[in-house]
Amino acid sequence: MSTVSFNAYTALNTTKPADAAQSAGKADAAKNPVAEGISDFRTAMQQAEQSTMQTAVAGADPHAMVAALANAELMLDAAVTIRDKVVEAYQELLRMPV
Repeated sequence: MSTVSFNAYTALNTTKPADAAQSAGKADAAKNPVAEGISDFRTAMQQAEQSTMQTAVAGADPHAMVAALANAELMLDAAVTIRDKVVEAYQELLRMPV
């Protein structure tokens, strides 16, 4: 079996030129609950992916994989719910008379 070297989350870890100016304020970003939530979401997805790959390739503990996937599903459901609320609020703003 060949080794898979594709990582879907590399785009989240790369530094963009626009973010270079914001790198000085990383201490403030750690206090930001939105940035913290996104970081937690990314970590949960990466752990689920790594656990699944280890179980499929090396035969690691399937219980750890199920726990990681359940955590990732919970995080994804929360992210979708938050996104839906933001879209709903935006649509309400668009419906307001000027």
